[in-house]
Amino acid sequence: MAEKKHILTYEGLKNLEEELQDLKVNKRKEIAGKIKEAREQGDLSENAEYDAAKDEQRDIEARIEQLEALLKNAEVVVEDEVDLDTIGIGCKVKILDKDFDEELDFKIVGSTEADSLAGKISNESPLGKALLGKKIGETAEVETQAGVSEYMVLEIQRVS
Repeated sequence: MAEKKHILTYEGLKNLEEELQDLKVNKRKEIAGKIKEAREQGDLSENAEYDAAKDEQRDIEARIEQLEALLKNAEVVVEDEVDLDTIGIGCKVKILDKDFDEELDFKIVGSTEADSLAGKISNESPLGKALLGKKIGETAEVETQAGVSEYMVLEIQRVS
């Protein structure tokens, strides 16, 4: 079975590459220093600092492995080439929430980059899925626990 492709914007790719670099260069060195200090304290069987440092090392190595796998299967959306006629990954959209008569701005990103607090919604989220392929003036319907919500597309922009 082929591994799932992780769709990323260029910004998301850069952020993940920077995090990986920081983990490999800085955090590994930092944790090695902590382990060395803890070892110098003597008896490792009851050394909480040593255990904590080893746990942190294990977490760092797991994150490095996770990032490397993610980047290996990354598919980058070239935002300059995004079609602005329809909503796709890498678009910035302005929509009207018809239930609350409120305008909302989102950037459609791959699930790896999703961060609703930063206005980035996943292409795999219910709203993201409903918006994909829509044009200005069209309405997307999203089924929620409270019923069906409608969102009208007001603008589609290239992310700058």
